[in-house]
Amino acid sequence: MKNTINTGKMSRRAFLKRCGVAILGAGMLTGGYAWFWEPRQLDVIRLTFRCPRLPAALDGITVAQFSDLHLGFHSHESDIAQLAAAVENASPDLILFTGDAVDSRTDSMNDYLPLLASMQAKLGKFAILGNHDYLVDPNRVAALLETAGFKTLRNEHSLVRYREETIAIVGLEDQIMSRPNPERALDGVPRNLFALLLMHEPDYADTAVLYPFDMQISGHSHGGQVRLPLLGALLTPPGSRRYIMGTYAIGERSMPLYVNRGIGETHLPIRLFCKPELTIFTLKSGH
Repeated sequence: MKNTINTGKMSRRAFLKRCGVAILGAGMLTGGYAWFWEPRQLDVIRLTFRCPRLPAALDGITVAQFSDLHLGFHSHESDIAQLAAAVENASPDLILFTGDAVDSRTDSMNDYLPLLASMQAKLGKFAILGNHDYLVDPNRVAALLETAGFKTLRNEHSLVRYREETIAIVGLEDQIMSRPNPERALDGVPRNLFALLLMHEPDYADTAVLYPFDMQISGHSHGGQVRLPLLGALLTPPGSRRYIMGTYAIGERSMPLYVNRGIGETHLPIRLFCKPELTIFTLKSGH
C-alpha cells in the first residue's frame, strides 16, 4: 500500500480560490453593511460655537440642523421617524433644514409631512431649497415644507426675537440651480445683528464670508456618502468640492462653516463610514 504524506502545503490554485472566496465574502459583508445597516444609523452630533455678536440673552440657544432628506429615493418612514424622535429628544430652540427635501418627485413628501410637522421648536422652523428641489418643482416643495410648519427662506431672512433680543435667520437660493442674492436676503437686517446663514452648497462660504454673516450651515455633500480610511470621500458633487463635512473656519475672520452629512442618499442607496447626521448646535455669546 502506498502511503500519502500531507505536507501541509497548499497548492497555488487552492490558495487563490480561498483568497477569492475571502474577498467575495468581505465584499458582500461590506455591501450589506453599506446598503442595509449604515443608512439606518442616525448619528447625533453635538457641538458648541462661540459667537461674538450673539446677544447675551440668547447665550446657550440650541439649534437642530438636518439636511438632504432625498425623500423618494430609498427613503423609509422609519428613518424620518427616528430623525423626528431625535429632534424631540434634543428639544432645540430652532430647527433648520438645509435643502433637498425630495430627490426626483414632490409626491414623495406627502407620506412624511406628519413626521416633519411633528418637529417642534419654540423659536421656529426654517428651511431652504436644494438643487434637487429646484430640479423637481421648487414652488411645490416650498409649499409642502410650509404645510409642515417650516418657513422657507428664498433670498430672504426672518427675524427671531427672544428675551427682547433679535437675531436673523437668512436663507439663500440654491447656487447650482438658481441665483443666490445675499444683498436682497440681508435687506432690512441691521448690520450689527447676529445673522445665521442657511446655504445648501458649502463652497459658497468663500462668497458668504464677504458679507456680514456670523456663521453658515450647509449640506449637499452627504459627506461624500462613501468614505474610505485615509482616502476620505471618494466623490462629492459640484458645490462641495472644497468643504465636505464638519467644521471649517472661512477667511481672515474665521467665519464658522458647518457641513452636515445629510439624512438620505442619492444616486446609490448606500453609505459607508458616513452615517446620516442630525447636528445639535449650542451657540454661546462672547469671545
